[in-house]
Amino acid sequence: MPRCRVNLSTMIFLVILQGAAVVLFCGWYVQLSPCDSAPSNGKVHVLLLSSWRSGSSFLGQVFSQHPSVFYLMEPAWHVWTSLQKPSARVLRMAVRDLLRSIFQCDFSVMEAYLPENHNVTSLFMWSHSRALCSLPACPLTPRNQLSNQTLCFQKCDSTDLQGVETACSSYSHVVLKGVRFFELESLYPLLQDPSLDLRIIHLVRDPRAVVRSREESAKAFVNDDAIVLEHRARSIPAVEVQYQVMQEICRSHVRINERAVLKPPPFLKGRYKMVRYEDVVRNPLEEINGMYEFAGLKMTTQLAEWIYKVTHGKGKGSANAFQITSRNAAHVSQAWRSTLPHNKVKRIQEVCKGAMSLLGYRTVNSEKEQKRLDIDLLVPREPYQFSWLPAKTEHPSKS
Repeated sequence: MPRCRVNLSTMIFLVILQGAAVVLFCGWYVQLSPCDSAPSNGKVHVLLLSSWRSGSSFLGQVFSQHPSVFYLMEPAWHVWTSLQKPSARVLRMAVRDLLRSIFQCDFSVMEAYLPENHNVTSLFMWSHSRALCSLPACPLTPRNQLSNQTLCFQKCDSTDLQGVETACSSYSHVVLKGVRFFELESLYPLLQDPSLDLRIIHLVRDPRAVVRSREESAKAFVNDDAIVLEHRARSIPAVEVQYQVMQEICRSHVRINERAVLKPPPFLKGRYKMVRYEDVVRNPLEEINGMYEFAGLKMTTQLAEWIYKVTHGKGKGSANAFQITSRNAAHVSQAWRSTLPHNKVKRIQEVCKGAMSLLGYRTVNSEKEQKRLDIDLLVPREPYQFSWLPAKTEHPSKS
């Protein structure tokens, strides 16, 4: 039988060639199907990406009250209020690294931003998280029941951060809300991290309604506005500040949406969903069920009833930005049309013209047109059938 002789140099070359082929194939495969290979632990991570006064607190509660979700509101608040840095650009990497750790239920990263003697009460708006009002964090609320923020604040204030980590680890979904990212690129490392299965829900709202809402609590935004405007903050006249801030916010929505939709990197495939607040309040169960499906969650009968109730009340909303009360959400979303002076509306439309066009918000050309509520200013994104019945319901088992 003839023998085939291969010298050492040829053998080394073949081994190197084979290794290179394997590396190239693996890289090609990951790029083609990043979402088909979920992390080994099966946990899903969701970032509710929005801006101030855009309905993100309500959306946060939609996820927080779900029995499969560990939710935390605005962990980035700790970074922005602790680090003496002049701009969102400088702070974004610290915020990203904080989110990565919390998504992995590692709260040791919070040590850098909390007082020396801290526990769950040191976390920003901690009582808005149903998971921190339920076992294993606190026995107050059964996991399959809706939480009461007031009672939680009074009775669940003794959990330490180790208890928070334990609670976080016991859920299939970790959902964080953030209003302090102005582009997607700084989130790329999280999207490419094999230990995370990150989905991004991008919530936007008519900038005219946002300004009307911001004016109700303008003092609360002074520090944030300064960070958004960076070095320009001191040179901008006070009356112009809110318009310059809105211009930056509107530009950020354009950057984020265009990056995700027009030329998305392969690892963003199937991981981005844009939602307009106005669509949510017009057809809440349909839109929220769509977000649940995107995140790998199912609507429950109890949640469907709560969503309908909280969006179809007689109230006009709360002055407290973070308090979710029963209201006629569709009417509240149009309140700016009767309360905001037309000269302000014109200025907002000037600074946010591009974003309004991209996101589907029609401009008004006169005060008369502004006040005519029979004129629909929302451009349909896609046809939908109006229904109050959730597409899927299930009753969660008792804890």
